[in-house]
Amino acid sequence: MIKTPTRQISLEEFLQLPETKPASEYIDGEIIQKPMPQGKHSILQGELVNTINGVAKPKKAAFAFPELRCTFGGHSTVPDVAVFAWNRIPVDEKGNIANVFNTYPDWTIEILSPEQSTTKVTKNILHCLNHGTSLGWLIDPEELCVLVYPPHQQIIYLENEEDILPVPDLVSDLHLTLGQLFGWLKL
Repeated sequence: MIKTPTRQISLEEFLQLPETKPASEYIDGEIIQKPMPQGKHSILQGELVNTINGVAKPKKAAFAFPELRCTFGGHSTVPDVAVFAWNRIPVDEKGNIANVFNTYPDWTIEILSPEQSTTKVTKNILHCLNHGTSLGWLIDPEELCVLVYPPHQQIIYLENEEDILPVPDLVSDLHLTLGQLFGWLKL
């Protein structure tokens, strides 16, 4: 994450700024730009969104969004994958999916980029958990491991190919091993 040196601004002022590419996040009064996604990050993000939606969307249980701005608890972050329970997806006055999500995701997934701080990404996951998120994943494609953050529990470290990744109840039909997840990196 790249810090943008600026004066301290409010969350409301931040939300009025034009979007940046890659996205910037507002955390504890600071604007921090996310790094540009690279190959491993992009393939994992795309496959996760497709896999989760393949299981959850037909049942209208949940929906996975890539790079969706979520504003809540004084922060405005953009998880790599934000999964929302179907009945919690914000809608506009016409019943369409809203553009603005002023709420926490039910499941947050972050994919570590080489230049990202593990501490800062973990802080975002913990912020989500402290505001209602039921599960967080931090995927490290270089170390081929996943840190799983259940609320109010010890972090789970997974590194073996046969390890089954824990998922929230809303997508309990999703069965994914670490080997399958990192298998997406091979052509």
